[in-house]
Amino acid sequence: MSNGFNKFKGSCLFIACGFISWLPFHTLRIGLLRLLKAKIGNRVGIYRGFEVRSPWKLRVGNSSIIGHNALLDARMGLHIGSNVNISNEVMIWTLHHDYNTTDFAQVGKTVVIEDYAWLCSRSVILPGVTIGKGAVVAAGAVVTRDVQPYTVVGGIPAKPIAKRMEDLTYDLGDAILPII
Repeated sequence: MSNGFNKFKGSCLFIACGFISWLPFHTLRIGLLRLLKAKIGNRVGIYRGFEVRSPWKLRVGNSSIIGHNALLDARMGLHIGSNVNISNEVMIWTLHHDYNTTDFAQVGKTVVIEDYAWLCSRSVILPGVTIGKGAVVAAGAVVTRDVQPYTVVGGIPAKPIAKRMEDLTYDLGDAILPII
């Protein structure tokens, strides 16, 4: 009985988060996520169509941007730093299945995205990964291991392809379009 109730409660929460993701105005979406115990900093933009799982385990620093249709799986914890750009359709996973168990058990770990990181469109971050400060994940890359600070990675699986300058000072909070 309690398992059925937990499934129903989880389904209702999933529907509520889906509704929140399509509301106009970042401040409204963020305010409702904060009511669900998400810890979200100042001057953050979360664009429409995002999906968040377990919002109470989500932390976002100041002046970060989360693009349209991003998937934020915070079930095992998702920590996003300040001035992070998560582009459209990025998927960040903290939990998945162990294909080598007889019961298809779930396994996972917290994902950490450090300050000034940029996750380009349609990149995929797998459980337990840390994306270092100022690192860039190229479009379409699948990140299976930690990315060192100021490193550009690309490919499947993602591998280092370049270095990024280290004296970053921009403030993404200035780039947020308020209504979208």
